[in-house]
Amino acid sequence: MASKSESLEWKYKKLERLLASTLQYLSDDEVEEIDLEYLMEHTEGLREWWQEYREENKKALEKEIQHLLPSLSLEELEDLRAKLKR
Repeated sequence: MASKSESLEWKYKKLERLLASTLQYLSDDEVEEIDLEYLMEHTEGLREWWQEYREENKKALEKEIQHLLPSLSLEELEDLRAKLKR
């Protein structure tokens, strides 16, 4: 079993590779318009990493929304409820 240090090293290397690939695409002079879907499709592991990142931050987003709810007016809360029911 890999140690915590080895696991962090592996994650670091993976992020380094994803960042390098992304920056290579973004700095390509032939790319006139940034296509995120192309980037996701052609950078191995990027889409999966993005989904994991979003899931990990879901709890923080939920807490932020809960914190903001008391400051909303009744009308804003009703509008929010209607949007959530859609």
